[in-house]
Amino acid sequence: MTKRFLLVAGNIGAGKTTLTDRLATRLGWESGYETVSTNPFLADFYRDMSKWAFHLQVYFLGDRAEQHRRLAESPRPAIIDRSIYEDFHIFARALHASGHMTDNELMAYRRVYQLVIDALPRPDLLLYLDAPVPVLMERIRSRGRAIESTITADYLSLLERYYREWLAGFDICPVLTIPAHNLNFVTNEQHIGIIIDRIEQKLAGKEQVIFPNDLKEG
Repeated sequence: MTKRFLLVAGNIGAGKTTLTDRLATRLGWESGYETVSTNPFLADFYRDMSKWAFHLQVYFLGDRAEQHRRLAESPRPAIIDRSIYEDFHIFARALHASGHMTDNELMAYRRVYQLVIDALPRPDLLLYLDAPVPVLMERIRSRGRAIESTITADYLSLLERYYREWLAGFDICPVLTIPAHNLNFVTNEQHIGIIIDRIEQKLAGKEQVIFPNDLKEG
């Protein structure tokens, strides 16, 4: 079995965890997931975001770097449901834009972030799940997580803008953009098969990888 190391990226509600689980199960790969509940700063952060945002992000960075290295160096193929690169380019920037991280905190965090990622193994492929904000909002409402109850369309739009800016300059590995709003990761085996086929094409070095236009989520 050829060693492959993939990362999944995308806005809140895009389907990262579901796709990671389905691909890992179908392909027999190791999988890694975001460990939000074990972050010891999470409760403090929600009580006082501006005081604890920097601490929260630093903990996430260290935790994700450890997971990234472990699965990258594992002999088995592996996939992780959020990339470490989003920590700065998406979420630290969003905290700064919302006033919860100061200019100095963002600058300090970025220096540490850069040192960390420079020392990490590069992934073979980044899967970016793309979905419109109204679709994301509907998915967030339908899964009914209390921690996501305050998420607004404006916030998701801000994250989407940061994703576009980040991906425009991303050169660490190839990127496969997946139309997440047209695909059913949960029950449609044909859709999973299409994604696996496109992943294989991208890993083989094909520049233009196209998904059918007539895919439907159901």
